[in-house]
Amino acid sequence: MSLFRKKNVEHMIAGAQAAGLKKALGALDLTFLGVGAIIGTGIFVLTGTGAVQAGPALMLSFIIAAIACGFAALAYAEFASTIPVAGSIYTYSYATLGELAAWIIGWDLMLEYGLATSAVSVGWSGYLQSLLSGFGVSLPVALTAAPGALPGHETLFNLPAFLVMMAITTLLSVGVRESTRVNNLMVAIKVTVVLLVIVVGVFHVKPENWHPFMPHGFSGVFGAAAVMFFAFIGFDAVSSAAEEVKNPKRDLPIGIIASLGVCAVLYVAVAAVVTGIVPFGQFANISHPVSYALQVAGQNWVAGFIDLGAVLGMLTVILVMAYGQTRVIFAMSRDGLLPAGLSKVHPRFATPFATTWIVGIVFGLIGALVPLNVLAELINIGTLAAFSMVSIAVLVLRRTHPELPRAFRCPGVPVVPVLAVGSCLFLMVNLSAVTWIAFVVWLVVGMVVYFGYSRKHSKLARPGR
Repeated sequence: MSLFRKKNVEHMIAGAQAAGLKKALGALDLTFLGVGAIIGTGIFVLTGTGAVQAGPALMLSFIIAAIACGFAALAYAEFASTIPVAGSIYTYSYATLGELAAWIIGWDLMLEYGLATSAVSVGWSGYLQSLLSGFGVSLPVALTAAPGALPGHETLFNLPAFLVMMAITTLLSVGVRESTRVNNLMVAIKVTVVLLVIVVGVFHVKPENWHPFMPHGFSGVFGAAAVMFFAFIGFDAVSSAAEEVKNPKRDLPIGIIASLGVCAVLYVAVAAVVTGIVPFGQFANISHPVSYALQVAGQNWVAGFIDLGAVLGMLTVILVMAYGQTRVIFAMSRDGLLPAGLSKVHPRFATPFATTWIVGIVFGLIGALVPLNVLAELINIGTLAAFSMVSIAVLVLRRTHPELPRAFRCPGVPVVPVLAVGSCLFLMVNLSAVTWIAFVVWLVVGMVVYFGYSRKHSKLARPGR
């Protein structure tokens, strides 16, 4: 039964209070943290892919993905306010479903957050190179992409992708307060850019471009929703900041729900504008669909701002995802499931310094050496699995710990958590077979690590240590 041993919730909360992480974040910081993680590659790059797949009904695809995320966000908000401990769903699972489930989801989150930083760094590299080319600046071709990423060209290493990962790692390693100040500034800029797209673009919409509204039927809408789910990934990383929040019981639910709501509204509006300006079929093989739509509308000055906003937008996604991953690893190490050195806090910066640099270098190299198309869908399936797990866990915690004070309660229990699980599983079914195979392989590797190291080094296996 050691596979199902659980952590004591009260001990977890007490341990978090003594962990030494600096409490510096408020509700506005958390909302900006969530928006910073969400608005990025999804809206600036994948909108074109979604439009080709769903047509103008991409608006519905965004709504479906947002609803699935919304159900899970309510469960996250209850957990984050009840158990304000670093580690996100990994920690919640440990308290409710047991050690094996917690390990699986923690291993899953390591992959999700890590590959998200790698994938976004590649997208950022592409936008940066596009921006630089406008000024007549270009890098040697060999240093512009991963091996084999550009057919007909010999590429060896994506240097901009690696360098941006090193810059973000440096920022995260010196302090969470400094990181959030930079994040808040960049989020304000990129939200302004998105609003500019909507305000300027709406005057160039041609309603006839919305017909046919659903050219590929519901299968196209659902398939696009499964892909566009990537555009909402990030709000869950807010809960990873739990131990660095001044008033977690109030501020965490606000940050989680507000960031998701803001982004959902912006996404639907952008989808309506770009598909109204450009016939959906023209987005095939367009890697910058939002700026392309404004170019078609003759608003080249806005398109330039969009490219700049995309560069800044992707920076914040990398920052928040890398932040979330280091905090999950920190929590797993503190529990004994990973080596103890990974949970050491720097005496000056009050951050998990070594963990931050290990993560940055490893996934920086992955971003520099692995093409973007190999990274993308695996992130989605990992996140959907995590969202399903947190929705199940909130039901379990209601039964096992009904006495715990809950600053925020997920409404409509058990209906909302069940709908969350159903929505996530539905979107997972719409992902490719290759994605499922890769996901299973990663889980098998995780099982080898757990039974070979983590199970016997777990703090719960060694009471009093």
